[in-house]
Amino acid sequence: MQRCLQLALIGAGNVAPNPMVGAVLVHNNRIIGEGYHQQFGKAHAEVNCINSVNEADKYLIANSILYVSLEPCAHFGKTPPCANLIIEYKIPTVIIGCSDQYHEVNGKGIAKLRAAGIEVIIGILEEKAKAINKRFFTFYHLQRPYIILKWAQTNDHRIAKADFSSIQISNDYSNRLVHKWRSEEAAIMVGTNTALHDNPSLTNKLWQGKNPIRVIIDKKLQLPASHQLFSGEAKTIVFNNIKNEIAGSVEFCRIDELQPALPQILYYLYQQNILSLLVEGGSILLQSFIDSGLWDEARIITNTKMIIGKGIASPILSNQLLIQSESRGYDLIEHYEPATNNPATKH
Repeated sequence: MQRCLQLALIGAGNVAPNPMVGAVLVHNNRIIGEGYHQQFGKAHAEVNCINSVNEADKYLIANSILYVSLEPCAHFGKTPPCANLIIEYKIPTVIIGCSDQYHEVNGKGIAKLRAAGIEVIIGILEEKAKAINKRFFTFYHLQRPYIILKWAQTNDHRIAKADFSSIQISNDYSNRLVHKWRSEEAAIMVGTNTALHDNPSLTNKLWQGKNPIRVIIDKKLQLPASHQLFSGEAKTIVFNNIKNEIAGSVEFCRIDELQPALPQILYYLYQQNILSLLVEGGSILLQSFIDSGLWDEARIITNTKMIIGKGIASPILSNQLLIQSESRGYDLIEHYEPATNNPATKH
């Protein structure tokens, strides 16, 4: 099962809004097949695993054990049901990391396998299996993207100069790491001031993989068309109070100015099957997510040697639990999660 989880993670950034899944086929303690879900809309892990078995070993499949990190699907979607394939190959035992909360599955895959006489064992490395698909579970349970807050701050808790001009806070390692984070998420978001003053591209030039969808709040449509966010390198969604319009790779989405913005934005992203959202600034936007309790992770990079005095204060995290910390040069990289457990991963 540990190998299943390793394989599943290779699909990070490429399979959303599907979950990451790994599968391993074992005969007499020898792995004869491995696979993982590689691309949204393409073959699932179980299919790739069975297809990877050498021709000389095909006859062993019906006497093997299939390990899979997530419950096999039992419905027709973009691909046929994996449960049907397992039954077709007469695999006698299936060992599963965790069940699937998605309403089209949610125990149906397990029931289908057992009805066909297959032995099913569930709950092996269950918490780890849930953790790698926390985005998927959050998305379907809470009907919003999985939300990661990220910012870099000086040692005196400033994220920019007083005039909103940006400063280079994090080092080369941290900058590359941030671009890796971008490649792993479906969308990335900034507020009006950050977009206006920093003119960011919000792409992942320092890492491989596709760029995230860019999400901007620009209620009065102040951003000039010459800004990098409108470059066409990635799709951009601009939430505003004025218009609904699509212009090339840019979608303008009108929200009701008399209602809170964040719930409207998050529900729209949910409707667009955007599984996860990395919020990179600015301070007001980040704090609004914190104050609303709308966050699942926070990643804070602190330059422990830099002090600038006057400047834009960094957000203040509350109800947090430190789960990981590392130092790279002067940069302290800390990962937090809410102290209250996310109900989406408890199923």
